[in-house]
Amino acid sequence: MYRIRIHGRGGQGIKMASRVLGTALFRCGFTVQDAPKYGAERRGAPIFSTVRALRTGGGADVINERGVIHQPDLVVVADDSLLAVPAAGVLQGIVDETVILVNSRESSATWRHRLNLQGELLILPASDDVEDRAELPHIGATCAGAAACLLGVIEREALAAAIGEELGPLGDAVVAGNRESALAAFDAMSEHRGIVAEGSSVAAAGYEPPAWVELPVDDASIAAPDIRASANSVQVRTGLWRTLRPVIDYDRCSKCWWVCSTFCPDSAIAVENDTPVIDYDHCKGCMICVGICPPHAIGSVPEYLAQQQEQEAARPGGADGT
Repeated sequence: MYRIRIHGRGGQGIKMASRVLGTALFRCGFTVQDAPKYGAERRGAPIFSTVRALRTGGGADVINERGVIHQPDLVVVADDSLLAVPAAGVLQGIVDETVILVNSRESSATWRHRLNLQGELLILPASDDVEDRAELPHIGATCAGAAACLLGVIEREALAAAIGEELGPLGDAVVAGNRESALAAFDAMSEHRGIVAEGSSVAAAGYEPPAWVELPVDDASIAAPDIRASANSVQVRTGLWRTLRPVIDYDRCSKCWWVCSTFCPDSAIAVENDTPVIDYDHCKGCMICVGICPPHAIGSVPEYLAQQQEQEAARPGGADGT
């Protein structure tokens, strides 16, 4: 089975690249699985997509692996700045047999020296008039086209058809531009066609469970946050940050204080005679207690209204009528 990881940044078409490559492989008779992985959808943030492709007719036509590819056969890097970001995980799990394709102005020898790699490292082809490699036109399609050639099992016709299938709804002009870039990259990598070898199956027979580390359970006085504990400051009135104030309706309160007092992240809910009491000097207004209160006895009031009510009640002849 082929295992491919494509790394890039949000906005470079990395998700599209994996879909195009997966569809092209499917058209060539493979069982395919492709999926992107990213956090917040933000342009420029590191993301990656994975593609698994299993030959059909070999007795096993189902891909049972799921999740991140930890030992890829091919790694495609659309933006070489990611190689200097450990959190991007570009080099995670690579072995000497892993082929790495990098979009960069530097030579393959330079990157092999910088990264101390022994395996095959290739440079994604691009015309000399491209000023910023990270802004390479149709970089997602270019990555897919180059990867298709390196696998050696995808024909140009299948690649062209996959781009039309995946990008068709975006219009003929978009399809034409991406198809041209993908096929140009496919042809440019012809010297290395088929260089990527299929990885071996991951056997479950020799599986060993991880060495779990037993952690002792601390007493609540140690494990729970407490504004009055050492290294914290009672004098810092974090309640001033609040925009919403939680208010307890004691007529509805069922005195299940262990719920709200436990979930409060700052231990701003104390318990007096089995009754929860909110410490407004240190309640930040996260409203967690409002969401988890079983009898819905805790509601929320805008902080400015709560302060107005307090001021009115404090005036002579205020809310209490005195």
